[in-house]
Amino acid sequence: MNEVFVRVRSLGLLSTVAVAALALAGCASSGDAETEAEATAAPADLCASVAPTGDAVESVTVDGEVGEPSTATFETGVEIPELQSLQIAEGDGDALESGQYVNYAMSAYDADTGEELGVLGYEEGELLPSQIAPESLGQYIGCATTGSRFVLAFPASTDATTGTETAGQIYVFDVLGTTPTAAWGADQEPVEGMPVVELAEDGTPTVTLPEGLETPDTTQLETLKLGDGTTVAEGDTVMVQYTGVKLSDGTVFDSSWEAGTPATFQTTGVVDGFRQALEGQTVGSQVVVVIPPAEGYGEGEINDTDLVGETLIFVVDILATQHAA
Repeated sequence: MNEVFVRVRSLGLLSTVAVAALALAGCASSGDAETEAEATAAPADLCASVAPTGDAVESVTVDGEVGEPSTATFETGVEIPELQSLQIAEGDGDALESGQYVNYAMSAYDADTGEELGVLGYEEGELLPSQIAPESLGQYIGCATTGSRFVLAFPASTDATTGTETAGQIYVFDVLGTTPTAAWGADQEPVEGMPVVELAEDGTPTVTLPEGLETPDTTQLETLKLGDGTTVAEGDTVMVQYTGVKLSDGTVFDSSWEAGTPATFQTTGVVDGFRQALEGQTVGSQVVVVIPPAEGYGEGEINDTDLVGETLIFVVDILATQHAA
């Protein structure tokens, strides 16, 4: 991602289970295009990558339906020498494939005390989807079908930097579905005078600037597809696809499509015009935005290394949002 465009900020979540969720997903939502592309191309077999079962997960009894918060009871203090995984319900959806973005939810427990640590992902806007690969999420759920439920057991660990010890943990983990990598909302009537967007089969946009398009006084928005998901709020962390074009010459200066993976960042970590294209929009939507320099990178001479003085056009597919803790 263009370093000028987005100032990626670290995602600080308050609950223990939320922090564990990031580790569980192999940090797939970090926005590191190179790492994610490598995960997508991993040659290992996703179905064979799931961890073996063991005494800890086999001692767990779960009450509650898949897709809803559950209650787990289990024998505490059972030794967990390594990661364990046990599928306790098989969904009737499609089998997962490496590289897909998985929607999931979970309940977490302290393996030594049985205390519930937290519940996350059952409400919209609580978790971003995570990309699955054999060496990350695949270790926990393999190529499970959507609608499946797993019990996971994690061994105790020690932070190499701080020396802080974390007890073993038990998770009830639900595979809710997958998120597309392009906007899926209902097509909207085009607005005359706005940039024209044509989509390739995979959703990659091509932007054509209409003759006579000038720099507006304030940011101009058009919804091309209206999604049916949750609304992006101020300070949310979003997962998007985007293409950025300069009005001066029509060239693409930045694109998640070219990077090969969606981008993830906070709405407060981008220029104001881009923020306006996110906050208040619904997940699943595609928006085109025309941003004047005053709401982009300011006025000044255009040069080869930054976007000062440029009027910017973005096409943004809003794929997911995670509300601020």
